[in-house]
Amino acid sequence: MSQPPQWNMQQSILFVHAHPDDETIGTGATLARYAKAGARVTLVTCTLGEEGEIHIPGLSGLVAAEADQLGGYRLGELERACEILGVQDHRFLGGAGRFRDSGMMGLPANDHPRAFCRAELDAAASLLLDVIREVRPQVVVTYAPNGFYGHPDHVQAYRVTMRAVALAAGEGNAPDKVYWTAMPSTVADAGIRQFAGTSDNPFSGIQTAEDLPFVTPPDHLDARIDAGEHGEAKREAIRAHATQIPATSWLLAIAGNFGAEPMGVEYYRLALGQRGPGSGEYGWETDLFAGLPVAS
Repeated sequence: MSQPPQWNMQQSILFVHAHPDDETIGTGATLARYAKAGARVTLVTCTLGEEGEIHIPGLSGLVAAEADQLGGYRLGELERACEILGVQDHRFLGGAGRFRDSGMMGLPANDHPRAFCRAELDAAASLLLDVIREVRPQVVVTYAPNGFYGHPDHVQAYRVTMRAVALAAGEGNAPDKVYWTAMPSTVADAGIRQFAGTSDNPFSGIQTAEDLPFVTPPDHLDARIDAGEHGEAKREAIRAHATQIPATSWLLAIAGNFGAEPMGVEYYRLALGQRGPGSGEYGWETDLFAGLPVAS
């Protein structure tokens, strides 16, 4: 019989992501860091990612327009990524398949009756509130209001998370802090220079970081999590999402570094709560639990 997870119950952190692979790309090293440290790490994924592309030719028939079985396959990829990152508590919002991947803005998938972007806000937030009541996170991590890059499911994940936090506050169960994922403009600029002239340039047509929807001036950020020792785990977790991220992807190309930053460094903006002590030029926190009480 497998042993139950052993968590440091003084630290509980909840991550809310839209699709399988978002957890790894945006917060994989942070997930691994806190899982390794013994914090209770809970990951809530809002959809199965049914509308994703497929980069494994032999599985091309799983796409939504054909067999429509991609979501079930991606569930397995997510389980593998969680195993690599050490995440033992993963749930789908309302259960697997409750909400469907909405696809990019303006696509017919937006109108599917189960599309996450169409979910009634309070109904979806109440499902997340149930998780908050159970795990009592001190820290919650999700996206900024634009969903980091505008995908309707990311925007909805932001809306649902912030509404659930507000409902929890009304019950006296509010987390101490809420963070939004972010990237400093300085790092993005370095990445643009790094990929300039390459055949797999993810920034084709982009001249400066100001042209990107997801960058934040460094003095508007609050935390820099250096989990470099977990960079390899993040890279392996990215590989686990093979239907979405081909072996030649630039995401794997930057596994060693992105601009001047290693793969295991991730940034956050504090949306709610009191900023804890930090360091460096911008006073960035180096721990998302910074300033919160710890057990004696």
